[in-house]
Amino acid sequence: MGGRFIVVEGPDGAGKSTLARWLATRLLADRQRVVTVREPGGTPVAEAARKVALRFPHAMAPAAELFLMLAARADLVERVIRPALAAGRIVLADRFDLSTMAYQVAGGGLPRDVVEATNRVATGGLVPDLTLVLDVAVATGRDRQHRSRRVRDRFERRDDEFHQRVLQAYRDAVGPGVVHIDASQPKQAVKDAAWREIIASTAHTTRGTS
Repeated sequence: MGGRFIVVEGPDGAGKSTLARWLATRLLADRQRVVTVREPGGTPVAEAARKVALRFPHAMAPAAELFLMLAARADLVERVIRPALAAGRIVLADRFDLSTMAYQVAGGGLPRDVVEATNRVATGGLVPDLTLVLDVAVATGRDRQHRSRRVRDRFERRDDEFHQRVLQAYRDAVGPGVVHIDASQPKQAVKDAAWREIIASTAHTTRGTS
């Protein structure tokens, strides 16, 4: 499985971070060389952008939010993801560019063609081999967040209409390596489904440039 780029995506409350951690543990148990990353974050530049993007207490223009995310992604790709892939490692990411299409385009209303072009600059055209998209209703995601008692970030505090647009963007996502998983299932069923997709994808590497 070396040199593969796997991304876990989904709306807030879908359980993507939990799944990403489990997948990393499972891959390590299989003696795979794994590098785990999160977006935004993973480098000093990206972590600084994360702090502003998620915790800034004031209103932020959608374009400003976009460029924070892209700055974080560009640094992460250049400094962590590409070197790890070149070294034959598996990179397992908690979010990548599909999040931008969901949150900044569908949720924030920015023009898709412009965002896609700027994202290609940030990523250098890097495409995941596999993107696992977790699907869960907005109400279910909200309930899970409430029960976790975790402090919500700027995105999680947005209204249900925003999150419904985000969810629909995820549901509409298609492309090479994009797989949808019903995240309303029991946790073990979600884990099993994700692991099956990782195994099935090993013979069909799609990573490259676009």
